[in-house]
Amino acid sequence: MPSEKQEEAAVRVLGRWPSPYVIRVLIALNLKGVEHEMVAEPKGNKSELLLASNPVHKKIPVLIHNGRPISESLVILHTSTSAWASQAPAILPSDPHARAAERFWAQYVDDKFPTAIRVLRGRVVGDKEEAAAEVSAALWQLEGAFVECGGGKGYFGSDGVGYLDIALGSHVGWIRAVERINGVSLLDAAKVPRLAAWADRLCAHPAVVDVLPDVDRFIEFSVQNDGALAKPVDEASK
Repeated sequence: MPSEKQEEAAVRVLGRWPSPYVIRVLIALNLKGVEHEMVAEPKGNKSELLLASNPVHKKIPVLIHNGRPISESLVILHTSTSAWASQAPAILPSDPHARAAERFWAQYVDDKFPTAIRVLRGRVVGDKEEAAAEVSAALWQLEGAFVECGGGKGYFGSDGVGYLDIALGSHVGWIRAVERINGVSLLDAAKVPRLAAWADRLCAHPAVVDVLPDVDRFIEFSVQNDGALAKPVDEASK
């Protein structure tokens, strides 16, 4: 039989904290109870393993399962539903309409948040007021989606953490960080009470708590790596 170390190494994640896309994969694996090894990508370089595993986009995260690489965070979430189907909970709902709704809103999250948050971090040049307004408007839309998808229960996935919880939840640490960095109110109980309560609930979940640490760690990372509190730079020139 394979050793315990070999079993753990059967699932590896190529990534770097605190990428929200890597955070998604780690939450999903924790949720499924899948032993895994985090292989940290060096800052400013792309490892040979990453280039070989994702030769098209050359980006993190990559999930390597029994030597076979899978790229793109939402694709990895889909895969985790089938690859570990026997291990509860299910990440995607079985009902086709509910599944389609969560996939729609997950794509909405990826359309609305990443660039705006990078602007608010000071990582790319942009109008920070406009970026904050875009995030705020998207959260307002997702406040309504929470009722649609979750049926008034604790999570978008109803009684438990699911696909859309992971997709949006991966950005919570950065949303809270840019609120502090810029002195703005985004994920606020006065504006989006359901989402604010959901975020607190999600961050305390056993599968999430170690992956989404205190907001101070996100701010510290941003100050050290993004120049968030200094002069913004154009990411395209990096």
